[in-house]
Amino acid sequence: MNKEEIAKYIYNYAEEHYNDGGWDTIVECWTIQAIMDSLEDDETKEEALESFRSVAGVHAEREADAINCW
Repeated sequence: MNKEEIAKYIYNYAEEHYNDGGWDTIVECWTIQAIMDSLEDDETKEEALESFRSVAGVHAEREADAINCW
């Protein structure tokens, strides 16, 4: 897979998991191009998904903290 295909895969995954722990932030704040720009040249789709799972997790934690502040 090339970078564009991997980026689209990540974005589609994020859309499918929109309500699951931070993936909404990927959908709402990241473009396909931004995802492509963050990928390493030799990164597989599995590695990329794992990286973005970490990003979504950070956003999920921030969302939970914001909810708990009220």
